[in-house]
Amino acid sequence: MKVSNLDKIKKLYFTPIDVASALGISNSSGVVACNRYVKQGFIIRIKRNFYVTKEKWNYLSQEELFEIANILQVPSYISLSTALSFYDLSTQIQQNFVESISLKRTKQIKIKDRIFNYSKIKEKYYFSFSKDNNFFISNPEKAFLDCLYLQYLGRYNLDISALDIRKIDLNVLKDMILKYPKKIQEYFKKIINLL
Repeated sequence: MKVSNLDKIKKLYFTPIDVASALGISNSSGVVACNRYVKQGFIIRIKRNFYVTKEKWNYLSQEELFEIANILQVPSYISLSTALSFYDLSTQIQQNFVESISLKRTKQIKIKDRIFNYSKIKEKYYFSFSKDNNFFISNPEKAFLDCLYLQYLGRYNLDISALDIRKIDLNVLKDMILKYPKKIQEYFKKIINLL
């Protein structure tokens, strides 16, 4: 079994079944091979039964990092300052740190030199995202509202001075605000009026 045969796998991330197929071995041997290759440092386990080659991990594009973030916690979408930076609405650039919104739990996952941060919100506020290439991401206005909503709850700190609010569609934003309770709407409007 040659680890170089893993180059046959053209996916961003792969499973023991993919390894078994690339190496021409049984599926159970694929599981053993994955465990061995993780210990030897050839591949990185990103979650149970999902792996990335070390070489690929070291050169992930931003979009590939977002795709991995989506599978680490399902369901989730890229949002907050990560999305604002992606849309060029913020001067803050996050390196090796990806923020997402999720329905399951608030948690942080650290894999090697990268951190994936998930903030749980109520299902009724889980909207206005779409699939862009191979990852789910909020639209710019929802990323901004997610920041404000979590800040209102005391769970986030948005650097408003780093934002370029001119690139946000205020009509879309105003429609979205109506989906939140009155006291939160008032908070949103107060912040927006400061910009």
